[in-house]
Amino acid sequence: MNEKQYLVDALSIDESWRMFRILSEFVDGIETLSGIKHAVSIFGSARTKPDDPYYQKAELLARRLVEKGFGVITGGGGGVMAAGNKGASEAGGQSVGMNIRLPFEQKPNPYANINIDYKYFFIRKVMFVKYAVAYVVLPGGFGTLDELFEALTLIQTKRIKSFPVILMGSEYWKGLFDWIRKTMLRDDKISPEDLGLFQIIDDPDEVVKHIQKYVIV
Repeated sequence: MNEKQYLVDALSIDESWRMFRILSEFVDGIETLSGIKHAVSIFGSARTKPDDPYYQKAELLARRLVEKGFGVITGGGGGVMAAGNKGASEAGGQSVGMNIRLPFEQKPNPYANINIDYKYFFIRKVMFVKYAVAYVVLPGGFGTLDELFEALTLIQTKRIKSFPVILMGSEYWKGLFDWIRKTMLRDDKISPEDLGLFQIIDDPDEVVKHIQKYVIV
């Protein structure tokens, strides 16, 4: 066997084992989360500090959700994710942290009482959607926007059943919403009804009330 053929065969074997690792992550995630009912996924920046108003809002929101019978799922890291897990666990509820292994920023927070560790982003995203009855999205960066638009795309294309998608922080999201309305809608890149796929609500109690309109616990 020449060197080139050896390398091709080695790469083929590695790809085959990668498929097994992917299947293993799916199985672990489903087995761990199979008992989760009525959970709300909370997203936001890992860089948000505990003295930030949005950290405090996320913590309060998670507490209110648990008080009404919901569980909470976050990305398992710091910032808004830690706040969500903290509020949920301290209120005595299910507090799921789905951590992603990254070379920077992302480290598991100590507040989740159900932990899963992921290597692959796309598997983690499937689990967020599969086990959530609503999304609440606080100010964040590219990762937060990725989760937001993933959900909106799946709902828009009817690949999943519609559920509440709520943006907290009207001041933060105003520029994005204006661009969606004034550019995307104006240029016929989305339909008018697509603007109804999400709501902007600032008050944690109002967020919970909005979710309760669609989800009975």
